[in-house]
Amino acid sequence: MSDALIQRSERHGLACLTINRPKALNALNSALLDALAAELDALEAEPDLRGVLITGAGDKAFVAGADITEMRELSAAQARDFAQRGLATLKRLERLPVPVVALVNGFCLGGGCELALACDWAVASDNAILGQPEVALGVIPGFGGTQRLPRRVGPAMALDLVTTGRKIDAQEALRIGLVNQVMPQADLDAYVERLAKQLNGNGPQAVRGAKQAVHDGHDQDLDSALALETGLFALAFAGDEQREGMSAFVDKRKPDF
Repeated sequence: MSDALIQRSERHGLACLTINRPKALNALNSALLDALAAELDALEAEPDLRGVLITGAGDKAFVAGADITEMRELSAAQARDFAQRGLATLKRLERLPVPVVALVNGFCLGGGCELALACDWAVASDNAILGQPEVALGVIPGFGGTQRLPRRVGPAMALDLVTTGRKIDAQEALRIGLVNQVMPQADLDAYVERLAKQLNGNGPQAVRGAKQAVHDGHDQDLDSALALETGLFALAFAGDEQREGMSAFVDKRKPDF
């Protein structure tokens, strides 16, 4: 097996990036962020990409956080640079045009939780532990946690988590909407197989358009967001996917996308 910090593989036709620092519980450091950015370069250049999975090596941690050993001696200026590097990388992940799904196994804390939040949704194994415990270290989340977390779970729950630093199990994460599903770790591959069949059975440009509408419309006023949706809906009729999809429905056959 490769010792690369990010391992790229294919799982049921989807691109899978595995964070590979298991001895450090996959903690995020500068080298790992650079490796992730390099993988994003490749993903952004793939026109036939259907979906991306993010997970952590081993069964103990998705990502246990940012690397405290690296961070503890940073100056304020260096901390700003480190945060900006993390923010820029996670923003690129978030802006991939296809669905990006976190497969959360084990500890998903601090920067790991922020990585999961930059994905479109997360599925957790039943041994997952999630949280933003940075305040216990005398700092706050620096990779977007104070902004993406309230957008995912609401401001009151986000404030609960980021000011107490408490950790939650997978079932509480499901209850508050931090993850979409919880399952035994052994069932994650079956979930990926189902997900791949669903995504590969849909029009790829339609999937990209749906993601764009949700992402770009989220922070707009309703009228502007509805206008965005209308434009993307109309654009779908300018290509071949719409004709194939609707013809297949009328003909009672599977579409060939």
